[in-house]
Amino acid sequence: MKPITRIFFITVMALLSSIAAAQTTAPGNTPIDAASAVEPSVSPVKPQVDTANQAATSATAAGPKLQLLMSPYTYHLNPKPTHRSVVVLGLEREHANGKVDGVAVFRNSFGQPSIYVYPWGGVYKSLLGVDNLHFKWSGGLIYGYRGEFKNEVANVAGFAPVVIFGLAYQFRPGWTAQVNMLGRAAVQFQLNAPLD
Repeated sequence: MKPITRIFFITVMALLSSIAAAQTTAPGNTPIDAASAVEPSVSPVKPQVDTANQAATSATAAGPKLQLLMSPYTYHLNPKPTHRSVVVLGLEREHANGKVDGVAVFRNSFGQPSIYVYPWGGVYKSLLGVDNLHFKWSGGLIYGYRGEFKNEVANVAGFAPVVIFGLAYQFRPGWTAQVNMLGRAAVQFQLNAPLD
């Protein structure tokens, strides 16, 4: 297995593991300790409610939303003869508090397999009072610019810090079209699709 494939596999497994852990500790799924339980008070009879279904719905609504991200095209602001097309595929989590994190694999502008892991990020919804317009940012490490192209981005041993800013428009519930600014180098067009 190639190193970039191994890094992607381990990162995806860690991301899925943390999602599973978050869902098992979400409100409604937490077991009650018998020592901390309080004697219930007597109250009037209320209609029967499917509490199991209600707890599952509540846990899903409160948990992170998992999205598949795809970028079929990146426009280079200063094209070079060595530039190739960039295609991106990744997973992103959006938490209820607006935090965003994820991982993406791609071939960089020079055809090298690369990975972007971003544990930091955020989404700010209803930008300028437009309900479906969002501002997004992410920050993390990119790996993949090596060999003769190692100086194309400031990096150490192929690793470079990255911050990406984007505008997203939700055109269907959970589905967004996004435009990302990749520093002064390029503009990336992206589609996000819900996985849950």
